[in-house]
Amino acid sequence: MTTATSDKVFKKSEHKRARRAVNARDLTLEDAPVGKEFGNPWGAPKDGKQWIDASRFPEIMRK
Repeated sequence: MTTATSDKVFKKSEHKRARRAVNARDLTLEDAPVGKEFGNPWGAPKDGKQWIDASRFPEIMRK
């Protein structure tokens, strides 16, 4: 249920952002950032979320 063809651009930008954050920190004084800080899969263009109007499609939104 998505119109995006690929996550490549999203993944490249998030990995680049993570690498820059690691390089900007002094790892002798503080810990590296957690990997889950970057690249939220729910924010990706290919996450498959779609808005469905329950009043128009009650058979899909039966619960």
